Amino acid sequence: MIEKLIQTISLFLKQNIGQYINDLQQYPVKLVSLIIDLVIVIYIVYKFIKATRGSRVWQLIKGIILLMVITAATDFFNLSILNFILKTIMTWGWGVVALVVIFQPEIRLALEKLGTNKITKLFGIDKSLATKWKEDIYKVTIAATELSKKKIGALIVFERDIRINNIIKNGIEINAEVSPQLLVNIFIPNTPLHDGATIISNNRIISSACILPLADDANISKELGTRHRAAIGLSKESDAIIVVVSEETGKISVARAGKLSIDVKEENLKKMLIKNLITDREKEMLKNKNIKNKTDKI
Repeated sequence: MIEKLIQTISLFLKQNIGQYINDLQQYPVKLVSLIIDLVIVIYIVYKFIKATRGSRVWQLIKGIILLMVITAATDFFNLSILNFILKTIMTWGWGVVALVVIFQPEIRLALEKLGTNKITKLFGIDKSLATKWKEDIYKVTIAATELSKKKIGALIVFERDIRINNIIKNGIEINAEVSPQLLVNIFIPNTPLHDGATIISNNRIISSACILPLADDANISKELGTRHRAAIGLSKESDAIIVVVSEETGKISVARAGKLSIDVKEENLKKMLIKNLITDREKEMLKNKNIKNKTDKI
């Protein structure tokens, strides 16, 4: 597969760039068409990267590129069995993979994770960042509890490794420090930002009044409102953790990985958020560091 790709690129360069160079020797005026051609191609590539960078599409592309690099690495290190499997998939399986990626969010999510900084940045977070996360979790818990007492609906999203820039951009930019007072004020009824979700990313409130994708599963209870369906929908398409406060019952729920935990009490909310946003990451970081240390010793 890699050899074919190299041959294809070489043939393309020979037939196009090489042909341009040959033509320039005979017809110098063709330099104008070469410049126009290159400018158009560069512009299209630039626009594509700008439009997809930071989105799930960009992470999906990075995941596929990483898969190609791994295939080349298995070839270089003579890992015959793994190389054969990867080459077979890359040679014959792209059509099937494309359909699965489009129609199966779980598999699409796995490919996206290949392109996130979870792999490229040693799978972990440092202590200072963990402390900041804990502070944000306590602040969100205070806000959610206050909103729950007043039966004010709310939708608070913790962005994690898979970026949701397309959702952030459809809301109103806030870019403020996380505080319970601000979160409560955002969701006060009949205020400009109360309708929609508020996104927390990199320990800041990034955006509010964001529209989330709704889950349309037939097995979702009809008693659940739009906020709960939106929370489930986003949790299926990303690794975000979403806190929901019901305006009908005042109950707090948490959505993660397509599942919804309903009627979560204050202390359990803290524990659940700490586990998903901090503890699990630290465990994964420790696990991968141990694997790395064992590999280095070998």
